[in-house]
Amino acid sequence: MSNKKALVVIDMQNDYLWDKRMKKFSYDTEKLVSSVNDSIEKYSAEGCDVIYIIQVFPNIITNKWFIGFSIKGTEGAEIYSGIKNVSGLCFEKNLKDAFTSKTFREHVEKAGYEQLYLCGIDECGCLGATAKGAVKAGIPVSVISESAGCRFSDSKRNKMRSSLKALGVKYI
Repeated sequence: MSNKKALVVIDMQNDYLWDKRMKKFSYDTEKLVSSVNDSIEKYSAEGCDVIYIIQVFPNIITNKWFIGFSIKGTEGAEIYSGIKNVSGLCFEKNLKDAFTSKTFREHVEKAGYEQLYLCGIDECGCLGATAKGAVKAGIPVSVISESAGCRFSDSKRNKMRSSLKALGVKYI
């Protein structure tokens, strides 16, 4: 078998990275975007498929009021302009784990990936949940530490890392 691999770039969207974002999204945009772009270049050059995942919530009034970000069809839900786009592979998800997206899951199964590398945001949110989803799907998964943003405390991040490592997730 060919040992097909993919880099999964998670939630690198305007609403989490641009100047107009909510205060709670305290990522160092310049540093994170640079690191994620370095990963995109590296893994793409090594022959990995690059898959983009975006968080979108249905464009209904209650989501606009109570969630207020990543609303389908808004500029905020689009991939951040500083992110290198090297493929046409982009999938939407409504929940934290990208494997809850039927179209993403079907693509992963059809492509036959034998290894996934994850980068993006947030290590204690969607990135961590997607790592767990990969484990559940039986696909070896590694998190690229330098390219994984986290807006939570070091203790919460360390707890997440410990739980992911216990499941067999590797950190590189």
